[in-house]
Amino acid sequence: MFDWLGFKKGLPLWWSYRLNRGLKADVEDIFEGIAHTRKELLTNWTSEYWSHLERLSDQMLLIAEERTKSVESWCLSMDKLFASTRNRAMDLSEIFLLDEQATVIFSSYSKHVGVRYGAGTLITEGLDYSRKGSKCLYGPFGDPLTLAIGPSTSAFHDKMTLLYIVPIMEKGVWKGALCGRVPNDVIGDLIQRESGHVYPDSGDNYIFMARPGLNKQIEPGIALSRSRFEDRTFTHGENLKDGVTTDWGTVSIKEHTELEIMFTDPATGKLHPGVANTIANGSNLFVEFPGYSDYRHISVIGKGVTFQLPHCPDVWGMMCEGDLEEVYRIRSIGWKIARVQMPLIGGFALVTALLIYLLIGGVSPLMVSLIIGFMNLLFGLWVVATLHRKAAMPVVENLQKISQFIRINAEGKGDLTQRIDHNQFGHDETKELAMWINNMIDSLEGIMLQVKRAASDVLSNQKVLHQSTVSTEGSTERMSEIIHDMIRSIRRQLKDIDIAKDVVGDMQGTLQALELKASEHIAVAHTEVERIGEKMGQISAKVADTNRTIVTFMETTQQIRSVLQVIEEISSQTNLLSLNASIEAARVGEHGKGFAVVAGEIRKLADRTRRSTEEINETVQLIYKNAKDAFASMEEGTQVVEEGTQLVAAASMILSGANAEDMQKTQVVEEVVGLMEQIAEVSMENRKISTEVEGKVQELLADIVNVRHTSNHVEVITDFLQQLVNQFHLTDSRRK
Repeated sequence: MFDWLGFKKGLPLWWSYRLNRGLKADVEDIFEGIAHTRKELLTNWTSEYWSHLERLSDQMLLIAEERTKSVESWCLSMDKLFASTRNRAMDLSEIFLLDEQATVIFSSYSKHVGVRYGAGTLITEGLDYSRKGSKCLYGPFGDPLTLAIGPSTSAFHDKMTLLYIVPIMEKGVWKGALCGRVPNDVIGDLIQRESGHVYPDSGDNYIFMARPGLNKQIEPGIALSRSRFEDRTFTHGENLKDGVTTDWGTVSIKEHTELEIMFTDPATGKLHPGVANTIANGSNLFVEFPGYSDYRHISVIGKGVTFQLPHCPDVWGMMCEGDLEEVYRIRSIGWKIARVQMPLIGGFALVTALLIYLLIGGVSPLMVSLIIGFMNLLFGLWVVATLHRKAAMPVVENLQKISQFIRINAEGKGDLTQRIDHNQFGHDETKELAMWINNMIDSLEGIMLQVKRAASDVLSNQKVLHQSTVSTEGSTERMSEIIHDMIRSIRRQLKDIDIAKDVVGDMQGTLQALELKASEHIAVAHTEVERIGEKMGQISAKVADTNRTIVTFMETTQQIRSVLQVIEEISSQTNLLSLNASIEAARVGEHGKGFAVVAGEIRKLADRTRRSTEEINETVQLIYKNAKDAFASMEEGTQVVEEGTQLVAAASMILSGANAEDMQKTQVVEEVVGLMEQIAEVSMENRKISTEVEGKVQELLADIVNVRHTSNHVEVITDFLQQLVNQFHLTDSRRK
């Protein structure tokens, strides 16, 4: 009956389970929910940090050419990009860049620069995997440099490391990698979330290797995350640092849980049933008596799942467990009332029988009835008073404490840093309610903090967007002025060409009669051609300036698109966070309505931000397309100007040589006339192209104004979102 537990350990656990067997379905839902939310949290966190590094990689491409021109300027730009990324991705302790020889050429930790990762180094396997062009989440592995750099966001810190590797490919060839270092204890914080732990005495969520894909040296069942009971931080009893004593030896670690312990049952030496069944089946749920034996040979129950994080070659497993004793420790209010009632009823029956026995002989029936009725009245009053004092009042007091705590956070204006001290409650439904309210408040505080950071990120990126828009508007206006100047120059050139054509025409008509004066006419034509050549040079310079301005303008629009991507991601995260807040609020029913209203408002604001951002993105794409069209037109104009310059040079050479051969002056003049007509056609085409470019620039100016207005609208929405979140008192140092 008691299986591997034995009678002494098994009987009290069996009794607790029997008393609470009606809670089995609820316990299953609890562990299913814990496992699902922790798995989703890890997946979303990993995806978020991939997006941070991918965006940084795209931004680095925009400044890649600076390195060939000025290394100092490139380093300054890289410093700004890395600092901006670390401000958003705070779990990263370091970002570094490798070249094609796997040498660190830039890092947010300067002492790391110059280190080369050749064959047989700590991250060789991860780099080899990335050389195929695939991103790689590599680890965990021990790296002393992680310990030297220091922690990022976790209060715990050791050398265990996770590494994000983004390959840099050029025409299918590996040219290096962008890497992000995360202290591995961060994932322990993500899945533990101590302040809202459902089972504070024994609950533990831990990750282990399920199926190694890249890290073949890590066997299935090896720990990949820190345990809550690694040291004395969360337990004052036996822990893994001091050693956990079993009948089959002591289970202990030296430095940290990761990679040092395999989750085996000490009685069998094999993987304990929870881990073994999870690896074999992909998931495992067991919440019944007698539970299963864990690495301490203690009865535990819980849920196990396997999962694969984005771009991680290995399959991991996660156990969400609690000791069977704590999970089924609860004694319901009904049971407590029954325990009070049973001795009272027994005492009442005993006293009644004794009275009847004493009075039945010499007292009249009427007197016996009156005495028994009076005794029943007194006993009934005593029962009511006892039940009120020992059963009802403790429950009422506990409910009042809970009600007072909820009232603090009602109507969306509360102090989310406070928690109910559930140790003040007995092991009944009121303690369960207090624990779940703490869990909900903890979740809401985490969500609100993320919403607050997301709103701050949106606002800062919106300011960058606004600055870029203003800069782009200025560049567009300067480009418009340059094009206006170019068109005026072209018009003057056309007038000069008309004059030259008239001069050459006059020269052709009178050449036969005035052969001696042909040289003078040729000299005049030569002068006019030289003037045209100068104008062509000016136009060529204007076109080159316009081309450079358009290129700068296109780069600016690309930066705007990058900023918009950040805002879109943040608004999506905000929407997801608000949905999570609604779910958490719904879990506590009536008491969570205030939070549900706030979550709904946040979701509406996030949706409005998303729509505004999409509108800006569409406008920026149109701007970029028009800028590309303008650039293509100016390229065509450049070719036309070059053609005109060549024609002018040819005409000048012909006129220069005409003075030496008087007999060929007529032929020369005819050739010059033909060239002048071609030059006129080129100039007309150039003016047409320039007019088209001018129209496109005006369209760009209108679009930029629209972007600026929409950007201001996003800023207003974000300000309101911040005001909404700032109604809550939050612990700013709290991360997850």
